[in-house]
Amino acid sequence: MAMLPFQPTPFFKDKNRAFWRLQLFGWSGALVLRSATSIANERGADFLIVVVIAAITGFSISTVLSVIYNRLINRSPIITWGLTGVTLALAVGVSAFINAWTIDVYQGGSESGFAQLMLGVFYIDMTLLGAWSALYYAINFFLQVEEQTDRLERLEAQATSAQLAMLRYQLNPHFLFNTLNSISTLVLLKQTAPANAMLTKLSSFLRHTLVAQPGSKVTVAQEVETLKLYLEIERMRFEDRLRTEFRVDDLAANACIPSFLLQPLIENAIKYGVSAQEEGARISLAARVIGSRLRLTVTDTGPGLQGNQNAAEAVARGHSSTGVGLANIMERLSQAYGEEHRFDIETPRDGGFTVIIEIPFEAAEDANESEGAKKLPRASSVEQGRATSFGTPQTGAPA
Repeated sequence: MAMLPFQPTPFFKDKNRAFWRLQLFGWSGALVLRSATSIANERGADFLIVVVIAAITGFSISTVLSVIYNRLINRSPIITWGLTGVTLALAVGVSAFINAWTIDVYQGGSESGFAQLMLGVFYIDMTLLGAWSALYYAINFFLQVEEQTDRLERLEAQATSAQLAMLRYQLNPHFLFNTLNSISTLVLLKQTAPANAMLTKLSSFLRHTLVAQPGSKVTVAQEVETLKLYLEIERMRFEDRLRTEFRVDDLAANACIPSFLLQPLIENAIKYGVSAQEEGARISLAARVIGSRLRLTVTDTGPGLQGNQNAAEAVARGHSSTGVGLANIMERLSQAYGEEHRFDIETPRDGGFTVIIEIPFEAAEDANESEGAKKLPRASSVEQGRATSFGTPQTGAPA
């Protein structure tokens, strides 16, 4: 996908700059339009001075209005709209007086005609300043809604990350419980050498898991390496009864998945497949990309489900004594992918147990880019804009 050579900047990222730009463009446009109208009405060139004064007057009064409106916009509706109406009426009156006086001086008119002249100018100024006021409030209300939306999105993302972290934190105590129980058994049997070897491998495994933060994603290749460390520990318990097979395509190896997604599946297969049979069982992990989806399949040759057990009972079977297992994985997938995932259980009558997971394919490079994009963004622009509403003039001219 072609990338732009620059990063587009939202127009309202710097609200102060956006205000001055709109002020200049808006009143410059009004100046050009009124100048063209004067020329079309065959006014003299010197009348353009009156038009320029009118534009400067509108620019100045609207700038003052922006300061007043900024103090009113977050008040109660009655105060906001009531005082806005009064302020706008006074502003239109001042603008009409200045513009009428300018025209009167230009024409050299009498005092008796000034009131009629001011009344005629009043409607034009009321239209311009009224439209300016409506646009000011419309833009600010739009930005407030956008900021609230951004804030809600960030809160939802934080809540999702917290829940994912909670689910992930459940796995380590679960694994430690089983491993330490096995080490305890070896110690009781006075098999100190295997116990010491298992402790060493456990230390290596835990050291490896510190790299992956809760809620983060790793590649399938990294997850497989973690599984191999875990299986080295379990193989000390089951020896030749535990047989493994990994079939990971090159493209799938670079795909991103939630960290520690597959370890509970392997642990479940060992508990109900390998340990349940005297001859043990074979555990297979396959990963491949199908179109825009990543399919992960974990299969064991154990006894499978007995009798008429269904998928729901399989999930219940997948719970360990610490209360985590297949249901934990399903919850993590729902949190991470919503409806964009598949979690199926297949249990042939002749034995065996298969779990199939399908999630959107996401290459490691794409994941890194999306993580970087989360650090750029609208959230930072919102934080910058929170200090002042749009249209609150700051010191310094616009860049």
